[in-house]
Amino acid sequence: MLEIRFHGRGGQGAVTTAELVARAAVEEGRYSQAFPSFGPERRGAPVMAFCRVDDERIRLRSQIKDPDVAVVLDPSLLDVLDPASGLKPGGILIINSHVAEQELRDKYQIKCRIALVDATKIAVEEMKRPITNTAMMGALVKATGVLKLESLEAPIKDRFGKIADINWKAVTRAFSETVVKG
Repeated sequence: MLEIRFHGRGGQGAVTTAELVARAAVEEGRYSQAFPSFGPERRGAPVMAFCRVDDERIRLRSQIKDPDVAVVLDPSLLDVLDPASGLKPGGILIINSHVAEQELRDKYQIKCRIALVDATKIAVEEMKRPITNTAMMGALVKATGVLKLESLEAPIKDRFGKIADINWKAVTRAFSETVVKG
């Protein structure tokens, strides 16, 4: 089972991201679950969302404390929390950032494997808005191989309707631009 924790801010789409990844897993004939965790709901407040994907039925119903993967949609969260906290040995931290790997490692004491993509730049260029959730799905697939990239297309079309094409461009571009490090 692969357990994923998404870190974002209210309104950035962390919850939607978890849901779409779970739906894509179902598209592949796998089992999945997605659920949010947040305090008082308000735009801009830190939120977490969770997703599990497995080839067998998932019976767990608890919050994910020790994920295999942590995804950071908003790099400003690195200043207020440690998204790598509880990451399983061999886990990976996927960060939306334009900052160089070594600078991030030094500043935030990151010791795990990381994957980097400038999802904000991609979102602004492809969608004209700094909403990074769909770009980060592309990064997640590149860094983990949890899904086939194509499996995200139908859930994205269903969820985003008229703006699905620009979201799909963000996904595929982020997939190609994500760099996985040690």
